[in-house]
Amino acid sequence: MGKFGKWIGAGLGWTFGGPIGAILGFGLGSLVDASAATTQTRTYTTTTPGDFVASLLVLVAAVMKADGKVLQSELNYVKSYFVQSFGKNSAAEAVRMLGGIIKQNIPVKDVCMQIKHRLDYSSRLQMMHFLYGIANADGKIDENELKTISEIAYHLGISSADQMSIKSMFIKSTDSAYKILGVDQSASNDEIKKAYRKLAVKYHPDKVNYLGDEIREAANEKFRKINEAYEAIKAERGIT
Repeated sequence: MGKFGKWIGAGLGWTFGGPIGAILGFGLGSLVDASAATTQTRTYTTTTPGDFVASLLVLVAAVMKADGKVLQSELNYVKSYFVQSFGKNSAAEAVRMLGGIIKQNIPVKDVCMQIKHRLDYSSRLQMMHFLYGIANADGKIDENELKTISEIAYHLGISSADQMSIKSMFIKSTDSAYKILGVDQSASNDEIKKAYRKLAVKYHPDKVNYLGDEIREAANEKFRKINEAYEAIKAERGIT
């Protein structure tokens, strides 16, 4: 059993109850023994890696179902993304579990409210980064997927500025660097420096240390894109 199996089989806390737990009840069978899973009903005061990845899989399923169909090619893209983020064995387990989750009705608002209540803002931002990355795994994002991700962001309590920043990391335009930093192209150099410093603190990988090395490593990508955006603007403007 890979990391995902260990996370889910022994690490479910608050996700085992509420709407997420109801959905996971159908998806656990292909991954862990149900009798083992039902022992994980004690209350957790903190979020575990298992809670994070289980919540993420439910939201990934909601995004994949947004256009009314789930293609094998989409599952392959998701698997590739998870291989990059978590390793081959964990990715295979995640896709098997995802197959069970996709068959369920997903009440997006209720799921998001459960996540919002339990997951801190930095971790919710990282979840949004995963969702955009997975949706863009084939180099394009369907309009229905964008709509669903926007709905998820709203119910997760993600600010419009933060959503635009993360979205711009994947959907490129001539002013993407500015959108990533959350400033207008007319912003002064001092305003740009201030925006960068603020985001560098907000998106620092250490914010999700408690979720484990794999997720912290994935958070480095988001942090790197902020730095790349800042360096691009500096080069364009000749800022030293």
